[in-house]
Amino acid sequence: MQRICNFIAQWMGAIVLMVAVLSLLVPSSLSWIGTWVINPMLGIIMFGMGLTLSAQDFKIVLSRPKDILIGCLTQFTVMPLLAWALTKVFSLPQELAIGVILVGCCPGGTASNVITYLAKGDLALSVGMTAASTLLAPILTPLLVWLLAGTMVDVHTTGILMSIVYIVILPIGCGLLCQRFIPKVTQRVTPYLPAFSSIAVALTVGIVVAHNADRLMTASLLVVLVVMLHNLLGLGIGYLVGCLLRLQRPKSVALSIEVGMQNSGLATSLAVMHFASFPLATIPGAVFSVWHNISGAIVARIYSRKA
Repeated sequence: MQRICNFIAQWMGAIVLMVAVLSLLVPSSLSWIGTWVINPMLGIIMFGMGLTLSAQDFKIVLSRPKDILIGCLTQFTVMPLLAWALTKVFSLPQELAIGVILVGCCPGGTASNVITYLAKGDLALSVGMTAASTLLAPILTPLLVWLLAGTMVDVHTTGILMSIVYIVILPIGCGLLCQRFIPKVTQRVTPYLPAFSSIAVALTVGIVVAHNADRLMTASLLVVLVVMLHNLLGLGIGYLVGCLLRLQRPKSVALSIEVGMQNSGLATSLAVMHFASFPLATIPGAVFSVWHNISGAIVARIYSRKA
């Protein structure tokens, strides 16, 4: 069983890609599943993240405030501004522009810690940045979405804030409590979490793609191009910031990956909940979920070889 789980976690990018392609070509394969399941699945993923975190991970935030501050500032400035700039450069339709901005304003992705480990980056910094950006998300994500997309559509910042609390903060908190009070059960479950999260991400992407297959076929090339540029520029600028600030190479690698990899599942969930009248807003998050796992695996290999 452990071997199967390790295989699933190792080939997460390929699995997500295959599910996305299947859903695009044969929408009926997953369109029978309602989009309402996306939020519970994301909550379960966040619960799993809480099971893997510990008090020590949050101590990193306090023990290395300068590194964490640099990381979070870069995270919540580079990716939102890149998203806004790309929507203007490519003159994206309003629906797609909202989706891209949502992705840019979300905190770091949950897979970034694994990619940082494989890339031989500063894993402690990566975990600390993920924890810090996730805790800051209820305030910064709705605020940034309002600033960047408020001219295009009414943004209900309070609703987005509460959604992030319900979908992200509460499940992580429950995971931390389980780890504190039932550690033996947590230790047994933890080895299987990466595989479970991989399957949940693949299903989330597949459901979104299946429900929007027709729309995605008409806008696919443009969306894929923008999403790829968003991710790759984030990875590159993150590393460049580390170099300009003369951070040690492992720190620059962690910064690069944390900035470039977004919690696109959260972006998709927020699009479903708060921008239902703009169905295409869910597409950039789904495409980002596929692409950043592929690019993450590639940059991890490049960084690890140079190390």
